[in-house]
Amino acid sequence: MVKFLIGLATGVALVFLSIVLLFIVALRFRERPPVIANDSVLVLHLEGELPEKPPVEVPSFLTGDHTPTTVIGVWSALEKAAADAHIRAVVLQPEGISAGWAKLQELRLDIDKFKKSGKPVFAYLRQPGTREYFVASSADRVYLGPSDPVMLKGLRAELMYFKNTLDKIGVSVEIEHAGKYKDFGDMFTRTNMSPETQMVMNSIVDDLYAGLVNGIAAGRKRTPEDVRAIIDQGPFTASQALKTGLVDELRFEDQMWGELKDKLKSGEPSKVSLDKYSKVTAESLGLQGKSQIAIVVGSGDIIRGDVNDDGGSETNLTSYGFNKLLRRVENDSQVKGVVVRIDSPGGEVTASDEIWHEMNILAKKKPLVISMSDAAASGGYYMAMTGSPIVAYPATLTGSIGVVFGKPSLHGLYDKLGITKDAIQRGKNANIDSDYTPLTPEQRMKLKEGIDESYKDFVSKVAEARHRSFEQIDDVAQGRVWLGSQAKPIGLVDETGGLDKAIELVKQKANIAASERVNLMVYPGRRNFLDILMKKSQEDMMEAKLSQVLGHVPFHAWLRGGFLRIMPYWVEVR
Repeated sequence: MVKFLIGLATGVALVFLSIVLLFIVALRFRERPPVIANDSVLVLHLEGELPEKPPVEVPSFLTGDHTPTTVIGVWSALEKAAADAHIRAVVLQPEGISAGWAKLQELRLDIDKFKKSGKPVFAYLRQPGTREYFVASSADRVYLGPSDPVMLKGLRAELMYFKNTLDKIGVSVEIEHAGKYKDFGDMFTRTNMSPETQMVMNSIVDDLYAGLVNGIAAGRKRTPEDVRAIIDQGPFTASQALKTGLVDELRFEDQMWGELKDKLKSGEPSKVSLDKYSKVTAESLGLQGKSQIAIVVGSGDIIRGDVNDDGGSETNLTSYGFNKLLRRVENDSQVKGVVVRIDSPGGEVTASDEIWHEMNILAKKKPLVISMSDAAASGGYYMAMTGSPIVAYPATLTGSIGVVFGKPSLHGLYDKLGITKDAIQRGKNANIDSDYTPLTPEQRMKLKEGIDESYKDFVSKVAEARHRSFEQIDDVAQGRVWLGSQAKPIGLVDETGGLDKAIELVKQKANIAASERVNLMVYPGRRNFLDILMKKSQEDMMEAKLSQVLGHVPFHAWLRGGFLRIMPYWVEVR
């Protein structure tokens, strides 16, 4: 009886504490927008990735008032800060950025737009690499710590190959693909780049490097030739960076703030973090619009997912969840136009097809514009084939119009481990997906037929959407990856630009005046930590751990097997 009463009391206490915690969380989430003091300076501390999807909303008492920065979050903050009389300047503090080059170009566009307000932008750098310096070079003045090196030394592209490792453990991978550049399996079957990959990677690095040089030249008011000569001298000590004109001053951070204070001719500037400023509403600044534009974010490896997906997966773009988001905006009479923001290397053929179908339904109901981020390639490009305008950054990885099938053979590994398999089958091809038996010539031909059929369907859909002939698209397809700057001349995208260009185009399609402000609604919206506790899957957590070790390699789609519309490789340009 005593144990029963103790258990009952414990249960009641836990329920009471849970209710109190939920009440506190609810109060925290209902915090009023912050009051921004006069002579404030918006501080953009940019670190790590720059995700597309809104972050998980966690109470400030659990996180120290820190929220991960999103691309749209930075765009929105600078848009508001330009019109906010309380914000006198912006200070950039990029440190350890790992975002792709297209997102960095969006940051530059946002900063340049803010500077048109006449307010100064200062940048303070700590041991910057190329990414950090590229962003900072758009500032009016660039400061560097007196002892901080500048690791600006050019670009290199790295591809990872696993063949030697797989040979050691007795694993082989069988690959079939359509498109001579769709060399997806090379990472498993080669130890270096094929001639085709080397040619494409040279063109990509050349264009990325030109973008880097031209961006620095524009920001630092130098010629591209000067910048190329300077980069060839890198990396730099602090004094060398000052001497070559890469930075304006060598100062400690408090000294930089002192000079900004003198520039503003004000009292002590009030520092406002991006986290805090993101809670300032557009309405409070008189920036609200009459019309509503939806921005639907599709980010990650394309897979089908399951029927319970809500579109908020942290690592994947699921057709179940994403299509739910599309249907929400389709059926919302207040939404006058839609921007679909894609950041995906592709994935499963079936999932890509399901999203393509829903995207075309949306395009018939609402004015639609596609905005491509770091990557919108293969399945990520396929889903955009609605005939709607496509906007990409010069550095967006796109195209990769091709299909691939991969199957690991673990027989050698099983032999090393002393494992054997014995099977009974009915049907000539029942073992076509077995990890113990290799493909027969007949099975390989069967797969090739399916891949070729899927490839022709892909090219046909692109040709129809882009108003080109099959032959014209086939010439630029073949699984080849293009940058946005390369894709525009060959007709795969319509415009180069970022969020502002996409919003401009969707306003035109929706017959909204160019000067009229619009309200932006982002889908999926922010989720709170309870959603994560209830819905975060072990697969998501495992993939997140893998990505920490191997980068953004979308193993999830590949491990599921079947035909894939996915980029042929994952490249990191440093």
